[in-house]
Amino acid sequence: MTKPLSIGLTGGIGSGKSVVADFFSLLGVPVYTSDAEAKKLMQTDITIRESLIEVFGDSVYSESGELNRAELANIIFNDDEALKKVNTIVHPQVRLHYQAWLKEQGQVPYVIQESAILFDTGLYKNFDRIITVTADPEIRIQRVMLRDKCTRQSVLERMSKQVSEQTKIDLSDFVIYNNSELIIPQIISIHEQLSCL
Repeated sequence: MTKPLSIGLTGGIGSGKSVVADFFSLLGVPVYTSDAEAKKLMQTDITIRESLIEVFGDSVYSESGELNRAELANIIFNDDEALKKVNTIVHPQVRLHYQAWLKEQGQVPYVIQESAILFDTGLYKNFDRIITVTADPEIRIQRVMLRDKCTRQSVLERMSKQVSEQTKIDLSDFVIYNNSELIIPQIISIHEQLSCL
């Protein structure tokens, strides 16, 4: 049995990578959503739980055992070192979970792992191909402000912490432009190419 190609799907905040992932899923491609899985693992994985409590204290989990997302967000919001610590704790477990998930996918040409931070963490090196979803900064800002009900400044702060769009594009095998372009033809073209590899 041949192993499917492992494709990384990424994009900056507000680029539309989740929408693109949903379209690939509709085409029958198995999609692993790293952010959603990380949130689940932070709730259920004992290694993550114990490490987060050891580093940040008991307050990151409630008495009933629920992750206190607001508390953790408050800790890491303006503390890059704290964010690195969280990533160091969570990402290895997500990677292990992804590897187990990958083994369950059977005979498919390729699978996709959606992650906003493939380039930020160096994980992009672990994939056979990379797809980046991009859009003009102003479009991304407006999308996030509408979606998250937040200020322009908070979106700009979040964007400033991500790897530049040009770097993502330069390191990618495929780029999907999600401004006013139609994304479905772009997705289908990439799907056809990846299905033939």
